[in-house]
Amino acid sequence: MINYFKFLGHQLKGWPQQNYYLFYFSLGCQIMTLVGTKITPLTIITFIGTTLGVLCVLAINAAKSINGWLGVISAICFIITGFAAKNYLSIGEQVAYMLTLDIPVIISANWNVNMASKIRKFTGRSWLVAIVATAVVYVVSGYLIGALTDDPRPWIDAISFAICLTAGVICFLRFNNQYVWWIASGLAQMVLWYISFRQGSATLAMFINSAVYLANDVLAFTISPWYNKKERARLISEENEYAANMSKNNSLQHSSI
Repeated sequence: MINYFKFLGHQLKGWPQQNYYLFYFSLGCQIMTLVGTKITPLTIITFIGTTLGVLCVLAINAAKSINGWLGVISAICFIITGFAAKNYLSIGEQVAYMLTLDIPVIISANWNVNMASKIRKFTGRSWLVAIVATAVVYVVSGYLIGALTDDPRPWIDAISFAICLTAGVICFLRFNNQYVWWIASGLAQMVLWYISFRQGSATLAMFINSAVYLANDVLAFTISPWYNKKERARLISEENEYAANMSKNNSLQHSSI
């Protein structure tokens, strides 16, 4: 267990510097948004969710598997926020993240080991499957959420849900093409939460959070191990060195018993 917590601590290190800059910028924006509005349990939960959510997407950007725990905790906060705003598919979106990405990452030993070395690219067939899947989920979810609930923005909610669900699956399968979907999801979520804010259903914090997500996704195409070969090679070397040191330490501990 101690080694596992050391592993999680290690996962917060070695990110591209731009990731840390973006996190502190986001944190400052969220603090200003929090203190600039009436502080309620919902705004505090939203603040916690957005802060951990940004850390989660930055961890994915850096190909660090601590995104699993960060994603689960932030998802719980976003579920509460989504329910309050009646953006019901945003709740489904967070549940889908947990089921397709966060929880599998936590429990999958294979996913967590030197993840950067396992990054893949789409084939032509993969592109077709992902696009068709997104369109089908959009149509089905938009119709059902509009027919079965009082969601005031069913089709806007649905496009965000469809893109994010597909992106989560693509991410877990380790395809770097996920960032095409993440950029689209960032734009869709900005529209969703801006309209929700204008209609009095949510705080501005969720819109700011979506904007930071979008900035992170654009950044991924330049400095993330998912695309930057030099950064990927550095990360693979770092992870191999860390694994070797952990193995050496474990051997020393066993020999001293």
